[in-house]
This record gives sequence, C-alpha cells and structure tokens, in this order.
Amino acid sequence: MSHSYQDLVVWREAKSLASLIYRATENFPKREWYGITSQIRRAAVSVPSNIAEGQGRLTKGEFIQFLGHARGSLQEMRTQLEIAADLEYLSTTDLQTLDNRAEKVSRMLNGLIDSMKVKQKAASAE
Repeated sequence: MSHSYQDLVVWREAKSLASLIYRATENFPKREWYGITSQIRRAAVSVPSNIAEGQGRLTKGEFIQFLGHARGSLQEMRTQLEIAADLEYLSTTDLQTLDNRAEKVSRMLNGLIDSMKVKQKAASAE
C-alpha cells in the first residue's frame, strides 16, 4: 500500500476532476446554489476525500470499503451532471468532457479495488 494518499494516481485524478466540476458549475443559476450545484460539488469532493480517508485506515478491508464509497460518489456525481445537462445548465460538450474524465477515474478505482482485494486475499491466506 502507498505511504500517502497523495502518491495515488487515482486520488490525483479524482482531485483534478473535482476542481473541473467546481469550474463547470460556476455559471449554474444562482437559484441552484443550494440545489444541484451543491449536490454535484459535494459528490465530486467526496471522491478524492474517500480515497484519502480510506488510505489512512488501518486495514486493506477498510481501504476497499472507502474506495467503494468513492466509486458510489462518482456515480452519484455523473447522474447529477446528466440531470444538469437535461436542465440545460451544462452543455452536451461539457457533459461529455466531464463524463470522460469520470469514466477514467472509475476505471482507476475499479483497478485499485481489484488489486487491493487480491492483496487482501493473499494476506489472509498466509
């Protein structure tokens, strides 16, 4: 396991995506500040936050659990972005760009989860 969450490429990618989300939602209607804007931003920030929190836990099982939370938040964010596009707060092009980045983070999370499960299984077999 990495010594710091900051060493994890998936954390860096998720953090970068969260920053992009903040920029993309800057021009959403003011009436949505406490609505979908806030929801999207919280879900986006939750992804790297859960990766970091999980990496700081004591066991591989806990880390896997928090990676699962990160994956769930990522899917929540993607759904909310689609709703924002349906409401025409976000262009189709911006939605596609953000979704492509989210898909990259999703693949990385899935790979890390699979890797951690293999390590966890190997450790329990010893």
